[in-house]
Amino acid sequence: MDGENFSVEAGIKPILCKAAVARKPGEPLVIEEIIVAPPSHHEVRVRIICTSLCHSDVTFWKLKDLPAVFPRILGHEAIGVVESVGEDVDEVVEGDVVIPVFLPDCGDCADCKSKKSNLCSKLPFQLSPWMPRDKTSRFTNLKGEVLYHFLNVSSFSEYTVVDTAHIVKIDPSIPPSKAFLLSCGVSTGVGAAWRTANVEAGSTVVIFGLGSIGLAVAEGARISGATKIIGVDVNQEKFEIGEVYCMIYGLMLYFHFHTAKKFGVTDLVNVEECGDTPVSQVINEMTGGGADYCFECVGLVSLMEQAYACCRKGWGKTVILGVEKPESRISLPCVDVVHSGKTLTGALFGGLKAKSDIPILLKRYMDKELELDKFVTHEVIFEDINKAFDLLIEGKSLRCVIWMDKQASYSKGVCIS
Repeated sequence: MDGENFSVEAGIKPILCKAAVARKPGEPLVIEEIIVAPPSHHEVRVRIICTSLCHSDVTFWKLKDLPAVFPRILGHEAIGVVESVGEDVDEVVEGDVVIPVFLPDCGDCADCKSKKSNLCSKLPFQLSPWMPRDKTSRFTNLKGEVLYHFLNVSSFSEYTVVDTAHIVKIDPSIPPSKAFLLSCGVSTGVGAAWRTANVEAGSTVVIFGLGSIGLAVAEGARISGATKIIGVDVNQEKFEIGEVYCMIYGLMLYFHFHTAKKFGVTDLVNVEECGDTPVSQVINEMTGGGADYCFECVGLVSLMEQAYACCRKGWGKTVILGVEKPESRISLPCVDVVHSGKTLTGALFGGLKAKSDIPILLKRYMDKELELDKFVTHEVIFEDINKAFDLLIEGKSLRCVIWMDKQASYSKGVCIS
């Protein structure tokens, strides 16, 4: 029985709803009526409660070449309610509150079963514009035009269809405007400190780049008990209120943030004030031989190499979270790699396994250990989604909550034949 026949027999129909469609690179999203198909095998259709955007959304919105495609429904940080389920779905039912996540966690493959990896081998992560299993779309406009998916989520729509490997069921009592933060950026930073690096109490941490992910690393290091958390950036004013440049896929983004101290940062190294002194030398002097853990959160090879140089010999660990251009290469002296005993690793989604680790982080939030509220700086309604883009690009927000309908009930959407 295929998914379409199952949907018909189960009485699941297409849904007519609104979506913010990216039609051309860099142009404002257009609110349109679209049709969202029923969920197929191993899929659920989700009514989005609220969503947000990060620099990945902005990057793919501005890109003119592959892997960018248009028209597309962007968005991958969100929370919603299961509206209907497809065949072979048993972990959630209609009405469950879920967080969609871009990285799969099938629970069946050797990688998902292992504690050593969060990289699913059954449904490998790809920058695909389709559903992960059958490589088709669940979105069309009223003229039948296919609309592409984004990062397995596409949350800039009142309804979306997500594979069960990409959803996490959560406690419905947790405020949605806080829970959704763990669907991408905040989890990436906190997870990198908690899971990937396994930051220990009393340790020293250095963070290159104090954007949302860098600040999330600081939060993860703080709750892990790090006693010295050093932020490395380009402007001393950023320690309180300031500005920074961030390079993602060659795109220069300009953003603003409020007091890094709130996120646990204890010291700041202003690269512009180092003069001819290498940052690694400054860090070595500040830490008495190098940091226990270094995190690169910008996406520049030069900073990745500096982060490695700042790590302590013997046990220092460098975690790369920023993404450079695909053709970029890191260059490290072979002798240093062999003789230093340092570790260099990357981390996707902070090394977290979504289905098991997100509930743990949410519990830590409810227990007032993990502080999520400080990441939310703005709120807008869905019709004003382009304002959220402006706020992020102009450097005025960390995370902006985009409400589909703040007062919405759990009623179903409008069904069409």
